[in-house]
Amino acid sequence: MTFISQREKTIYFKIPAILFCLIPLFLITGPLLSDLSVSIISTLFLIYCFKKKNFSYFKKNYFYIFLIFWAYLVFNSLINNFNLDSLKISFFYFRYGVFVIAISALLDFDEKFIKYFFYVIFFCFVALIIDGYYQYFFGENIFGFKSPNSVRVSSFFGNESILGSYLSRIWPLLFGLSIFYSKKNDKLFYVLVLIFVMSETLIFLSGDRASFFYINLSAVFVILFSRNLLKLRLITLFSSLLLIIIITYFNPVAKERIIDYTLQQMNLSSIENKKDDKIYMFSKTHHEIFISSYKMFLDNKIIGVGVKNFRNLCNEPKYKSPQKNTCTTHPHNTYLQILTETGIIGFLFLIFTLFYFCFHVIRHAVLKLKGKKYFNDFEICLLSGLAIYLMPIVPTGNVFNNWLSITMILYLPLLIWSIKKSKF
Repeated sequence: MTFISQREKTIYFKIPAILFCLIPLFLITGPLLSDLSVSIISTLFLIYCFKKKNFSYFKKNYFYIFLIFWAYLVFNSLINNFNLDSLKISFFYFRYGVFVIAISALLDFDEKFIKYFFYVIFFCFVALIIDGYYQYFFGENIFGFKSPNSVRVSSFFGNESILGSYLSRIWPLLFGLSIFYSKKNDKLFYVLVLIFVMSETLIFLSGDRASFFYINLSAVFVILFSRNLLKLRLITLFSSLLLIIIITYFNPVAKERIIDYTLQQMNLSSIENKKDDKIYMFSKTHHEIFISSYKMFLDNKIIGVGVKNFRNLCNEPKYKSPQKNTCTTHPHNTYLQILTETGIIGFLFLIFTLFYFCFHVIRHAVLKLKGKKYFNDFEICLLSGLAIYLMPIVPTGNVFNNWLSITMILYLPLLIWSIKKSKF
């Protein structure tokens, strides 16, 4: 993106850069503004490429693989239990691949805007921490919004109990970017440490069990694979755990939601008069949903039932569970959803991604033991964020949900840029 006029620079660089930096803030407001930003950035970048007749940015192996996956999704939607919702999701999924290429190109052109991206995330975390703790102690946030669940904290998300999800999914970005912007600023460093501890604790207080698992997963990942972040990550992790213990000692509600209720749902608690002795995966509801989706897969092994079609078929007698409320919008697990809705063909793309990820992480670990460099600490933080999405054994949201997709793809251009930069 070189040799462009000032007007083109404003349209094709400044506007996309500003929108990218604001995405963490937009995600708090819901999927609309964040998804609109992704669409605008992708569209402007495509217009630029057509205008300049320069498509070299797309000549990447990972983009070719994405294109094949996207084409398969569209094909699957057209021939498999056709409905417009499915086709819309599949067709416009293309914007995510273009977005990653666009931001990667912008970073090559001028990486300075990452600083503003960092400060937006910083501001979002400070605001959510202040408001979240206010809601926890006073029962409502600073605008008077109450959580839809008395034992959970939702902050600015209102009726959407996704505070923990937001913090846990964006946390590795903040932690990784802090490496650059706190090196020469001791005051900022100590503020960031406080934010790390308070946000981890707030994830626990939010009552989101999956998010609490995610933040600890990313913590373990950084501790195991980073070079210079081990001490810092251990300090923040144990400090937050200590704070959690202190808070739950005086107010055990969050502990009951995260630990006691989880054991009870899995039928592992010591409560007397249990209805049965069967152990459930996460909960009886999740267990039944998983069984329903697996049965659906067995009847549609090759190409699945189609994107967004689980909801349309789960009430059929042969898939329907005797338990109520088990016919949902998606199977609540990434791997089961891809397997059920896109079949073995679609599942192969996910498995390939998982093996590719594990191969490079293992390679990094081996070289690290030999004192050699493979991934730097910033890249390890980014990979710890991606590990959240690749973890197979935890309940998840809808794979094709715009909000979740955007929180994931934020990592990819930064990782691509960093790896490319470290080669030179």
